Amino acid sequence: MTRRCIFISSVQKELAQERECLRDYLHADPLLRRFFDVFLFEDVPAADRSAERGYLNEVKRCDIFLGLFANDYGRENRQGLSSTELEFNAATEAGKTRLIYVKGANDRSKHPKMKALIQRAGNELIRRRFDGVATLKPAVYASLVDYLEEERLISTAPFDASPCVEAEIDDLDVEAMQAFIRLARHARNFPLPESTRPGKLLSHLNLLVDDHPANAAMLLFGRKPQRFFPTSEIKCAHFHGTEVAKPIPSYQTYKGTVFQMVDQAIDFVMSKIAARVGTRSQNAQAPVTYEIPRDVVAEAVVNAVAHRDYSSNASVQVMLFSDRLEVTNPGGLPKSLTLESLRQAHSSVPRNPLIAESLYLTQYIERMGTGTGDMIRRCSEAGLPEPEFGVRDGFVTTVRRKSLDFNELREKSSGKSSGKSSGKSSGKSSGKSSGKSAQAILGLIRKNSEITIPELAKKLGKTERAVEKQIRQLRDDEIIARVGPAHGGHWEILE
Repeated sequence: MTRRCIFISSVQKELAQERECLRDYLHADPLLRRFFDVFLFEDVPAADRSAERGYLNEVKRCDIFLGLFANDYGRENRQGLSSTELEFNAATEAGKTRLIYVKGANDRSKHPKMKALIQRAGNELIRRRFDGVATLKPAVYASLVDYLEEERLISTAPFDASPCVEAEIDDLDVEAMQAFIRLARHARNFPLPESTRPGKLLSHLNLLVDDHPANAAMLLFGRKPQRFFPTSEIKCAHFHGTEVAKPIPSYQTYKGTVFQMVDQAIDFVMSKIAARVGTRSQNAQAPVTYEIPRDVVAEAVVNAVAHRDYSSNASVQVMLFSDRLEVTNPGGLPKSLTLESLRQAHSSVPRNPLIAESLYLTQYIERMGTGTGDMIRRCSEAGLPEPEFGVRDGFVTTVRRKSLDFNELREKSSGKSSGKSSGKSSGKSSGKSSGKSAQAILGLIRKNSEITIPELAKKLGKTERAVEKQIRQLRDDEIIARVGPAHGGHWEILE
């Protein structure tokens, strides 16, 4: 962000205290110091050059001319003009933003030329009066906040509804917008066709502000959202123990649009937790049961992205420990909600309503405030403790893990009784999976649980198709299971 320069102009001797106090105030204020630098001529070191030319050059370089007018007019040059009036003239000619503050309730005691300058300034712009430093500072603060809002550097609107002033529509990914429309039409009967032009889509979603994409538009559809919002990323880490400790077995930082980051973070967790693949006795697709339901993981991640404070320098963190999953986002609860109310039916109060609307249209979330209640219900159905919600360096959602009864999971997946299951298990060694090839595959998996099918085929001297057939039989016989996705997961022997 480019900082703006304020040139403070006045008769230096008469208003020395006001000048110094104003400079120190602007440097110290938490908001204003983020956006402004202050120029006082007395802060410039001695140099062999014309003072008049020096300060007029600074006026031309500045963004804001801040004039303090009191009683004295100041030393005049050969043309009868003081430095203060020359600076005012230069700022006017250069089209600078001019903020004028006049000391005193009336002008009776002022120098005639200062009276004329005040009158002239009053004819051209709105001026403010002050009687000392105590009234000058709030007046300047109010004017500078107005300036920041007019320049769209700050906004009283929600973050996601504010314009991304450095971005243009060309910074958006057309394919990402088409994919959004395609998904929204399927999920919520979205009315716009896939061929809708970007500008029309943004207008329909209220994501266009004075021809600039809103911040939400960049986060949802931007080619490189982190170029504009560096901390909008999601950091994912997997720890074998119960505490944050090195070495970290797996760590990923995901960037991209909100949709891309959410999908990647969910896949990261699902690839690390235990999964059991059932049989195809009920349908062609073998059922998969995860120790933490995918919907619970998704709800925690999506909530973190939708409700985070995007003005924070922190990122969303997804941390998987041996006993729990923790999802943390920078931000807290809305004032209308409490931690206890999250466990009951409550209204939806999104921090970023435009981002939440697009997530709703694509069925990532609902708009009824049911997300935390659904998490509690699904954890209960999976035999897990209720998720925990807290505020600790941000909003934290904790989902506890527990040891799973794998035989019970197989029964749930296949719909068989425990007796039938144990009988099938005891007869495994005499089934189709008892051949030399099957035993060889099991031996290789015991040595390397992350071995791939092409690697198995190479070591066994068989075709990949033959190995895939044998693997499929081993999985159907519930001798092995795949934990995680095809890429990044591992094999587990259930015998």
